[in-house]
Amino acid sequence: MYELENVLRPYAWGSPTAIADLLGRPASGGPEAELWIGAHPDSPSVALTPAPGGEGRHAPASRDGGRLALDALIAEDPEHCLGSGSVAAFGPRLPFLLKVLAAATPLSLQVHPTLEQAREGFAREEAAGVDHAAAERNYKDDNHKPEMIFALTPFEALCGFRPAAQSRAVYVHLAACFELAGLELPPLIPQLLEDLAQPDEPTALRSAFERLIAGGEDVSDTTARIAAVLTSGAPMAEHEAGLSTVLTLNGQYPGDPGVLISLLLNRISLAPGEAVYLPAGNVHAYLHGLGIEVMASSDNVLRGGLTPKFIDVPELLKTVAFEAVAVPMLSAETTMLGQELFRPPFREFQLQRIELAPGAEPVPLAQSGAAVIIVTAGSVRLDSPKGELRLDRGGSAFLAAAEAPVNVHAVSGATGTALAFAVTTGLEA
Repeated sequence: MYELENVLRPYAWGSPTAIADLLGRPASGGPEAELWIGAHPDSPSVALTPAPGGEGRHAPASRDGGRLALDALIAEDPEHCLGSGSVAAFGPRLPFLLKVLAAATPLSLQVHPTLEQAREGFAREEAAGVDHAAAERNYKDDNHKPEMIFALTPFEALCGFRPAAQSRAVYVHLAACFELAGLELPPLIPQLLEDLAQPDEPTALRSAFERLIAGGEDVSDTTARIAAVLTSGAPMAEHEAGLSTVLTLNGQYPGDPGVLISLLLNRISLAPGEAVYLPAGNVHAYLHGLGIEVMASSDNVLRGGLTPKFIDVPELLKTVAFEAVAVPMLSAETTMLGQELFRPPFREFQLQRIELAPGAEPVPLAQSGAAVIIVTAGSVRLDSPKGELRLDRGGSAFLAAAEAPVNVHAVSGATGTALAFAVTTGLEA
C-alpha cells in the first residue's frame, strides 16, 4: 500500500474552493477543477515508497522512503501491482483513473470515442506527426474513456440525446413565444422543426445536431434572439429547466452552437449520492457541482462547443451516437459482505463507497487487481496480511493487487463518521 500525492488540474471552469473544502486543506487561490488519482502518463500520482524497515508503513516525502511516479512504479512489476487478470485484459497499465471534479461553470460539450476509434485516431495522428501538446491534437492516447460521475453535492449536467419529439416540443414552444411577443420567427427554428419531425429518429437527431454544430451567423443570431425573447418574460412552462439552461449557457458562451444543442439533450439534476454513467458516443456536458468521477484511463475528448478549445467537427461527428437514450442512472448494489458498489457496464472500473460510523465493523475492500482509495471525511485504517496504513481526510493510496485482501476499519477512538471512495477494475475477483 502506497500513500499518494496527486495532481490538481486548474482548468478555468473549476471551483476555487470545493475540492479544498472537501479534503480539508487550504485553497490554492485559483480554480481547482480536477484532482487526478491514478497513473495516466499526463499527470500520474506520486507514490511515497516504503521507508527502510517500515514493514508496510510509508514515508513522507521528507524522509528516506522516496517518491516515484505511479506509472513508473507499476512498470517495475505489473503483475505484482495490477494482477495477472488485469494485465491480460488491459495490458501493463492501470486501467482506470479516479478524479475529484468540481465544476463552478459548465465544461465543454463533448463526446468520447470507442476503443477502436481511439486506437485508429491515435495511430493516425502519430503517423502524421501531430505534437502531443498541439491544440489541434484530438487523441492524447490510444484508449477509450467510458466514465461515471457520483454526485457529492447537487450536480447538474446534460447527458445524451432525448427523444426527437421531446426536443421538437421545446422548439414548438419557442416558436409560440415569438408569436406571442409579436416578433419575427428566426428561419432556423422552422428548419429545426422539420429536422426533428423526420420519422427515423437517428436521422432526425443527426440532422438537427449537424445544422447546429455547423455554427455560423444563423446559429449565433437565432441564439441571441431566443435569449432575448426568454429574458423579456416569455413563458417557459414545462420546459423551464432546458430554457433556463439556454440562458445560462448563452450568458457564458454567447451564440455558441452548444447553447441550442443543449435542447437536444437530457437535462439532469443529480442529488448527492446519485450516479450516472456515460458510454462512448454519449454527447454530454457537466454544468455545475462536485463529484467523484471514474473513467477508463484516458484523456481523449472530442469537443463540440461551450469551450475556447479546439473543435474538430468532422472528427466529432464520427464519434457521436445519434440515438435517444434514457438517462443512464447507476444504482448502488450491496454485496453479502456489506460492500456498497456502483458497477457500470464497463470492465475497466467500479466504484465502492465506504461509510464507517465510530466503532463500526470493518468493510472488505472490493478489489479485483489494483485499487485506489481517497478519504473525504474522518479517518480510516487499511489492514492487510502484509501491513496496515492509516489515511486521514484528504489522504489517498494505491493498493497493489498483491496486497489483497484489504479491510477498511474505522479508526479507534474516532468520534465522527468516516467516508471513503475506492476504485478497482470491473473484472471478477
